[in-house]
Amino acid sequence: MLDTQNYTPRLKALYRDEVRAKLREEFGYTNDLQIPFLEKITLNIGCGAEAVRDSKKAKSAQEDLTKIAGQHAVVTKAKKSIAGFRVREEMPLGAKVTLRHARMYEFLDRLITVAMPRIRDFRGVKPSFDGRGNFAMGIKEHIVFPEIDFDKVDEVWGMDINITTTAKTDAEAKALLKHFNMPFNA
Repeated sequence: MLDTQNYTPRLKALYRDEVRAKLREEFGYTNDLQIPFLEKITLNIGCGAEAVRDSKKAKSAQEDLTKIAGQHAVVTKAKKSIAGFRVREEMPLGAKVTLRHARMYEFLDRLITVAMPRIRDFRGVKPSFDGRGNFAMGIKEHIVFPEIDFDKVDEVWGMDINITTTAKTDAEAKALLKHFNMPFNA
């Protein structure tokens, strides 16, 4: 577990010492409260059809996501029954976790410096913003994270990563993530 009392993550210190000044200069902010920052990172693993056939798959995804995030993940359940997919209400279908503060910066650091370089044929991340300064990306294999022991994995899961910022525009959010060395391909 992280001792958040006496510890400042590397990227948080980078933001405080360098990124804020660069963003202020780049966008001409007049007030420190205008400068965008990271609010939260949400991780999600959806098991889909595998969870319908075997209810233990969602539990496995939850355990893997807990290892990756360093924080307890919760199992996501179906909101309503869908007969065509053989899904019943309250059936476990995946796992999710929301990271904030020190754990968020630690995860982003591990994602950019460790996990992304381990992705096969990696050529950068496609800029995928929602128009309000939030960034979303997907990873096809969760085994790129060093916390996951490849030999003990029973199923390789895809993973959604959503980075929520306080930026008002996509350009501000992209600049913020670029200063954290997010490898955009365009």
